[in-house]
Amino acid sequence: MNSESSILLFSGKSNPGLASEVAKDLKIPLGKVELTKFADGETYVNYGETLRGRDVYIMQSTCNPQNDNLMEMLIMVDAAKRAAAQRITCVIPYYGYAKQDRKAHDREPITAKLIAKLIQSAGADAVLTMDLHADQIQGFFDIRADFLYASGVLTKYFLQKDLKDIMVVAPDVGSTKRARKYAKILGSDLAIIDKRRPKPNVSEVVNLIGDVSGKVCLIVDDEINTGGTIVNAAEALIKKGAKEVYVMASHAVFAGEAIGKIEKSSIKEIIVTNSIPARSESRKIKVVSVARLFADAIRCMHTNKSLSELLGR
Repeated sequence: MNSESSILLFSGKSNPGLASEVAKDLKIPLGKVELTKFADGETYVNYGETLRGRDVYIMQSTCNPQNDNLMEMLIMVDAAKRAAAQRITCVIPYYGYAKQDRKAHDREPITAKLIAKLIQSAGADAVLTMDLHADQIQGFFDIRADFLYASGVLTKYFLQKDLKDIMVVAPDVGSTKRARKYAKILGSDLAIIDKRRPKPNVSEVVNLIGDVSGKVCLIVDDEINTGGTIVNAAEALIKKGAKEVYVMASHAVFAGEAIGKIEKSSIKEIIVTNSIPARSESRKIKVVSVARLFADAIRCMHTNKSLSELLGR
């Protein structure tokens, strides 16, 4: 496997736009595949070209509708395996169910682990994903798994603003490690918000660690779900004297009324990637592409080169 001509990249239905960008960067056409549903709702997959002996990459974000996208990807893997593909890699820009990474209460599942097992059982040889919700998910895979980070792409855009007095903010204690990495890249100080969740999808700011008065605050998180965390954090920062509040996140889930909350908030701009296709427009949201990042990673995997340089971007 030493030429890009032997790469086959197929897209599921979740994010064909990103897959097309990746294919363009690789200078290859997207692979031909029929993805339909039977009258009873079952998913049907049929590849329109030979896969025998090829290095196959199946690109699918397991975002909403999570179950449909996940099942479609698993069936695509099974079909590729039965078509004698030499190697099958699931390229998952957004890894759904990642928040279910542990048992927070009795009698709960660890769904993120189950998904990893299903991918392997379907016949995948490797997984390529980006900015997992929790680092421990890396250990859930018994097949080769590579993990990319959007920090380089996101900070490159943010640095073009040439803003002064930047303070990176972790929206909760669990995000401190990620926020510290961004603070190092931007050469800024770090503040931490202590929050609590009285119930699922509801967050409250309890305390703020760090002086944000007169600062341009940049909240950093892995994903924006309902928007409650970042909106509440932004309000708390403004009350503490922050000059402006920006938000940076890898995955734009934007569930429920998230966009409406963001539009009404004091947040100046939200910077996200296209790991999940945009579901609605907002003047406050800027989308940057991770196509080059994934294309470069696929090149490295295909030629068995190290991904170290990519991980350092």
